[in-house]
Amino acid sequence: MRGWLLFLLLAVGLPAWAAHGYSQFGEFRYPAGFAHFDYVNPNAPKGGEISLVPPTRLSNFDKYNPFTLKGSAPPGLGDLVFESLLTPTLDEPTVAYGLLAEDISVSADHLSAVFRLNPLARFSNGDPVLAADVKHSFDRLTSKEAAPQYRTIFGEVRGATVLGERTIRFDFKRANAELPLIVGSLPVFSRKWGVVDGKVKPLDQIVTDLPIGSGPYRIGKVNFGRDITYERDPAYWAKDVNVRRGMFNFDRITYKIYKDNTAQLEAFKAGEFDYIQAFIAREWARAYTGKAFDSGQLIKRELQHGNAGDFQGFQFNTRRDKFKDPRVREAIGLAMDFEWLNRQLFYNAYTRVRGFFVASDFEAKGLPGPDELALLEPLRAQLPPGLFTEPVPLPPVTSLDPASGQTLRDNLRRARKLLNDAGWHYRDGALRNDKGEPFTVEILDSGGSMGRIVTPIAKNLEKLGIQVNYKVIDFAILQKRMDVFDFDVTSSRSVGSEAPGTELLERFGSKAAGIEGSSNVIGVRDPAVDALLDQVISARTRPQLVASVRALDRVLRFGHYVVPHWYSGVHRVAWRAGLFEVPAVMPRYYQPESWITSTWWATPANREALRLRLEKK
Repeated sequence: MRGWLLFLLLAVGLPAWAAHGYSQFGEFRYPAGFAHFDYVNPNAPKGGEISLVPPTRLSNFDKYNPFTLKGSAPPGLGDLVFESLLTPTLDEPTVAYGLLAEDISVSADHLSAVFRLNPLARFSNGDPVLAADVKHSFDRLTSKEAAPQYRTIFGEVRGATVLGERTIRFDFKRANAELPLIVGSLPVFSRKWGVVDGKVKPLDQIVTDLPIGSGPYRIGKVNFGRDITYERDPAYWAKDVNVRRGMFNFDRITYKIYKDNTAQLEAFKAGEFDYIQAFIAREWARAYTGKAFDSGQLIKRELQHGNAGDFQGFQFNTRRDKFKDPRVREAIGLAMDFEWLNRQLFYNAYTRVRGFFVASDFEAKGLPGPDELALLEPLRAQLPPGLFTEPVPLPPVTSLDPASGQTLRDNLRRARKLLNDAGWHYRDGALRNDKGEPFTVEILDSGGSMGRIVTPIAKNLEKLGIQVNYKVIDFAILQKRMDVFDFDVTSSRSVGSEAPGTELLERFGSKAAGIEGSSNVIGVRDPAVDALLDQVISARTRPQLVASVRALDRVLRFGHYVVPHWYSGVHRVAWRAGLFEVPAVMPRYYQPESWITSTWWATPANREALRLRLEKK
C-alpha cells in the first residue's frame, strides 16, 4: 500500500516524506513500519565469533581504504564498516529501504531525490551522521582521488546539495528510474577520516588511517597484510532499526588469507577457520572428504538460490591489435571443448555460460523479438547483418561421436577458416600475420587452478599454430596489470544481477574502456553498445529493462569478446558443526558470505568459548 502511495505522490509532484524506501518500478514487499526482514531471526542472540576466508583471490592487503585504486583493502571492510543511505534486501530486486536515510522523496520529473537522515545515525567515533558528511563522501568519491569506477557509477548525478543539517538533495543529469537507488548506495564516511592537524588528506592519501564509518563493526586485531578481525560495536546506532534487526550477530568476524587453495582447504580441515565456499568442482568432489566430514564435524552443503547466474569466461583485451578482429576471438573460442572438460574434469557439475546475463530474463535467445528489434533497427548500420537474420551465437558444442553432431575437429576447421579470413596464415611452423609475426597468447592466472583447463585448450590452439603461454602470478600483481590493461587474456567472474543497470556502463561503456582500473577490461568501444546502455539505464518499466538488456546481450555476443565458461545453480559451502545457527527462512537472492556474516548467529557453546577466552586475556 505504501509503495502505491509513493508512486501516486511522485506522479502528482507532491512531497513524499513518508516514503520509507525506493522501488525502481513502484512495488514494495515491506510496508512502512515493518518489523524486520523475513529472512532474519529478530531474536537472534549477540555474541560468539566466526572465522572465514574471502571468496575472492585476494592474497594480502595493504590499506584500510576500499575506495582508491592503488593497493588492496581487506575483505569485509565495505560491508561491515561502511553504510549507505539505503540498503537492499535479499528477497526483492530493484528496491532499497532507508538505512542512514529514514525518508526519501523523488521529484515528479525524476531529476532529483531528497534524503532525510535518521537522527539516530552515528559514526563509530560517536559523531552524528550529517548531510555534510554525505556530501563530503560523494564529492570525494566522484573526484580523481577515488578509484575511477565511482565516477562512472555516479556519472549521471549532477551534484549533491545540503538543504539542512540532516537533509540532502541529489540532482540528476536526466530522468533515470535507477538513479535514486544508485545514490542510495553511496558509501558514507566521516569528514574526520584522514584529518591530520586540522587538515583533511586527499582520499588517495588515506591509506592506513582507521576508517570512521557508521557500520556495525570496527577494525579489531590485525595481522597486517594477512588476517583481520572486525569487532561488533556494542553502541551500534542501528541495532534496533527494522532493516538491521536480527542482523550482524557475531561479536567477532575474522578473515584469514591464504595464498593457495590447497593450503586454504587443509587449514579449514585442521580447524584454523570455520567457513569456506568452494569454486572448483574437482575439489568439491574429491577434497571435501574425510573423517571430519564423515563424522559430521564438518558440514558440506549445496545451497539453493534464485540468483541470476554468474558470468565467467576468458576475456580478451581488445586493445591489443591481434584481438581487434571478432573473427579471431571467435576462432579462439572454438578451441575450447566444454563437454570434454565438464565430463573429465568437472564431474558434470556445470552448465555452459551462453551469454553475459546467465540464466535470467535478460539472456538473449534465438532471433530478436519485436521489442528488441525496436531498439536494434535504428542501429542497423552499426551492427553485423547476421544479427538480424541469425539466432544469437551459442558456444560451440562438441561430441566424441562424430555421427551424433559437431566435433572438436569440425570446430577447429571452422576456426582455421576464420583466422585465414582475418589475415592469419600458417607458415614456418606458426600462425602468422602479413608482417610475419607469430600469433602468441598469454593467459594470466593468480591461483593456478586454471592450469588444468588451459592445457587442453592450449593443445587445441597449437593445432592452429597459436602458441599459448600460461602464467601464474600473485593476485596483487595481476590486479595491477589488469588496472592498466597490461594483459592478453585472463579469466574473470562477475556476479549475476536480477536488475542490471548503471553498473553496465562500467563494464561495457566506451568511456570506461579508457579509464585505468575500470571494469571494462575487455576494452569494448562500440557506439551501438553505448546506445543500448543508454536504453538500459533509461528504462522506466521492467519490460523495457528486459528488452534493452537482451538487445545488449545479443550485440555483445555477436562481438565474441569472451570465451564463455560455466556456472553452477547452487552455492557450494562447508562449515564447522556446532558453532552456528541459521535463520528458518532462506533468502532468494544472496551470496553466501554476506548472508552468513549478516544473518547467522553463534550457538551457546560458541558464545561461551569466546567469553572465556576474553576473560583469560
